[in-house]
Amino acid sequence: MSELDIQISVEDGGWPAEEVLASLSGRVLGAAAEYLAREEDQPFPEMATELSLVFTNDVSIQEINAEWRDQDKPTNVLSFPAFPLTPGIMPGPMLGDIVVARETVEREAVDLDKTFDDHLTHLLVHGFLHLFGYDHMEKDEAEEMEALETRILAGLGLSDPYAGQDPIV
Repeated sequence: MSELDIQISVEDGGWPAEEVLASLSGRVLGAAAEYLAREEDQPFPEMATELSLVFTNDVSIQEINAEWRDQDKPTNVLSFPAFPLTPGIMPGPMLGDIVVARETVEREAVDLDKTFDDHLTHLLVHGFLHLFGYDHMEKDEAEEMEALETRILAGLGLSDPYAGQDPIV
């Protein structure tokens, strides 16, 4: 499997240092990519596959959410695949962009009684799966995506984030 070429942009001063985010992102997304390749037969190009991570704030993600999804409110994570993908199909050299909002991640982590890093890890995996075409618009899609997230997170030593919940559609 090829490596990931992760480009990071930190747009909000409240995030941990870029080196810390790069280390966390590399470990989490590398584990997710290895899992997809090994367990889901997801092919990867021979050359490093590029994706960008934007660590921003609620104001910025609200603007993006309003522009691209007609939802004028902040959200935790948004993913923008570079090209439409179906799970199991070879991606191009650029996977796409994942945008994460610090304040929403902080609020949700407190509400869920999780650490900030654990919740961020979950959201990075969630956003990464969207880049490969996984979705949760329908119940069966949500069950598949959530099951994948749970197995990837278990490999990272984290508990099931959906335990006791119906699939989120």
